[in-house]
Amino acid sequence: MSEPRVIKKYPNRRLYDTVESRYITLADIRRLVVDRIEFVVIDKKSQEDITRSILLQVIAEQEHAGEPLMSRDFLSQIIRSYGDGAMQGVVGTYLEQCMKLFASQQREVRERARSMAGNDPREVTAIVTQKNYQRWRSVQDEIFQALMGAGARARGDSEEEKPASAPTV
Repeated sequence: MSEPRVIKKYPNRRLYDTVESRYITLADIRRLVVDRIEFVVIDKKSQEDITRSILLQVIAEQEHAGEPLMSRDFLSQIIRSYGDGAMQGVVGTYLEQCMKLFASQQREVRERARSMAGNDPREVTAIVTQKNYQRWRSVQDEIFQALMGAGARARGDSEEEKPASAPTV
């Protein structure tokens, strides 16, 4: 795997793409993400990796520019999850897995639509929906197990006291 593209952020807040030898904007950063081009943003002065903060700026710009993707309630819940020790990690992992699952589902729907051109769209939707339900159940079971493990560790429970599987919802 090749090294990620280096973007330098100068004290004047400008971003410089070292591959293209030009200054770029947050819209250009968004394009790199959409095009799945690996990159890292380095603060020129401190040499610190500030990629996450730049990605958050891209999200903020997208939220401000058009129809918001995230509701106020969702954003408030995210803020509330910070500082809750073990739960903070679980929430972050859960959201990351949800987005990966969502992207996977989108790819599958597109592939099925291409391969089933001319078939009943309701049947295609029913098949994909059933698979998605099974995937979500699997993700929920994993999250439940992680929460139970974190709770048991916090209480100091032994391994044999932990439940074997998640309850059926």
